[in-house]
Amino acid sequence: MGHDIIGRNKAGEEVAYARFSMGNINALILYDLLDSNEFHAGVSGTGDSSVFSIQEIQKALNTFIEKYMREGSAAHSDFLDWDEKQILDFLQNCLRAAEDEGSVKVLFG
Repeated sequence: MGHDIIGRNKAGEEVAYARFSMGNINALILYDLLDSNEFHAGVSGTGDSSVFSIQEIQKALNTFIEKYMREGSAAHSDFLDWDEKQILDFLQNCLRAAEDEGSVKVLFG
């Protein structure tokens, strides 16, 4: 069990991927950033998906950078480097796809 969060383009191709073990509370950060807590089912995602606009992904990325990536912030000091990188990569890859196609679909598995 765990959280497999996958970004897909309109052709259904995977463009972004983030994986969190079932006990990793950092998964909640990505759900929160995407305003998608209804897809969080405890030890994994619900299996449902949602489509995000360029603006929604950009907002999530900006919030993540502001809140979690500022040196010296309380969130940054205890934030796992691996999870920080995978969330950043996930959001950046989703943004690229959304910019190319107008939106990106995210599956919360």
